[in-house]
Amino acid sequence: MTTSAAAKPIKSMGSLRGQLLRWLLVPLLLVVALDAFSVYRNALDVADLAYDRALLASTRALAERVSVVNGKVVADVPYVALDSFETDTLGRIYYKVTGTHGEFVSGYADLPALPPDVPRSEIYPALVHFYHATYQGQQVRIAALYQPVYDDSMRGIALIQVGETMDARSDLTRQILFSTLWRQGLLVMVAALLVWFAVRLVLRPLMQLKAQVEARSLTDLADFDADRVHKEVRPLVAAMNGYMGRLQALITSQRRFIADASHQLRTPLTVLKTQAELALRQLDRNPNDARAWQEMREIVESIAGTTESTAHLANRLLTLARAEHGMAESDITPVSLTEVTRQVGLEHAPAAVKKQIDLSFDAPEEVMIKGHALLLHELISNVVDNAIHYTPVSGKIILHVRRDALAQRAILEVEDSGIGIPKEDRERVFSAFYRSPSAQQKNIGGAGLGLSIVRDIAVLHGAEIALANSGDGNAAHPGLKITISFPSP
Repeated sequence: MTTSAAAKPIKSMGSLRGQLLRWLLVPLLLVVALDAFSVYRNALDVADLAYDRALLASTRALAERVSVVNGKVVADVPYVALDSFETDTLGRIYYKVTGTHGEFVSGYADLPALPPDVPRSEIYPALVHFYHATYQGQQVRIAALYQPVYDDSMRGIALIQVGETMDARSDLTRQILFSTLWRQGLLVMVAALLVWFAVRLVLRPLMQLKAQVEARSLTDLADFDADRVHKEVRPLVAAMNGYMGRLQALITSQRRFIADASHQLRTPLTVLKTQAELALRQLDRNPNDARAWQEMREIVESIAGTTESTAHLANRLLTLARAEHGMAESDITPVSLTEVTRQVGLEHAPAAVKKQIDLSFDAPEEVMIKGHALLLHELISNVVDNAIHYTPVSGKIILHVRRDALAQRAILEVEDSGIGIPKEDRERVFSAFYRSPSAQQKNIGGAGLGLSIVRDIAVLHGAEIALANSGDGNAAHPGLKITISFPSP
């Protein structure tokens, strides 16, 4: 036998507070991380722009000292200026001046040349290119500026390159990174505390509701106040109140059933005990008296009759309890009302024959409904059993099943020629253990549960019950016609 997926244990959903905090804080952390990365990149771009501007200014300052003397490009860089170019408080600076024909003029001859694929900077109007390179084992940022040079004898363009190590930029990068992380981390901590307090505050009504549920006694099924929780939780509280109302009705029904059952069973059990004691005393007094044995036989027969009535009562009480407790969805199946009625008629045929009652069955077609087959059988059986009990000898009972196409209902009619039910009692006869005076005279051993069971089973199936006099009745025996209308499937 395989186990379906629905039968697998359901994983616990965990804490609502924990889920809210995760769903709020995790996206917040992601957003803060993206924001920190964006701020960091923007700060780096601004820092690079500022350092590139300073590097371009140094390159221009050096370009102003490049000129043409006697047809040659020369760089007039004083020693003091050369020393300031070679070293800086934040790192080292290198330069190189290249003539109009590519000849080395001044500076560091091995400074990396300008790669051919480096585009010209669009930020500045000068013909300047910025690029990264490795020089003397260090990463350097180089500005390459094309500077026009000329005199009376020649014209051309010289290339001035000024590079600086990345120490200053790296220090500034670390400062920006630490500052960004510190500020964003502080922001996350403050936001997490605010979210935690907010979630705690929002969930307080639920925690109060939880405390109220835990503090309730077993017998306290009063409604909870839905106005004390949020609007989104009110349907849950309303469902809880509805469930407790149904539970209260079930408990009340069970208490009533227990009280009624104990009351109804107490009398026949007392009679059984009394009859048994009488039989024993009779035997003790006259153990060899034939008359005593005959009296004992009568008592035992009475005990048998009382036992049968008690068993019948117990079965009806159990059926009543089952009908009051409802039925599961899995119990509802398509049922042939025609076939169930026919079967009940066959089961009660011997009792009808014994009273010389004409029990007939009329069903022009098969009528299907949705319901619980066993409960429907019990419903029809109770109606037919009542009809047989209250129909005199040589009477008649008709079981009729048909379909009302116009109303889209399935109709069951049980019509007899018995004593009937007075109009003033037709509502009360559906109450458990109630018996009309005429019924008490006709059937002393009745329990008053038959029509109560019929009503409860009919309600479970969405059926309607109507009572009326039989069409063929008379003043002495007006008869009874019970019409039960079921919804069609």
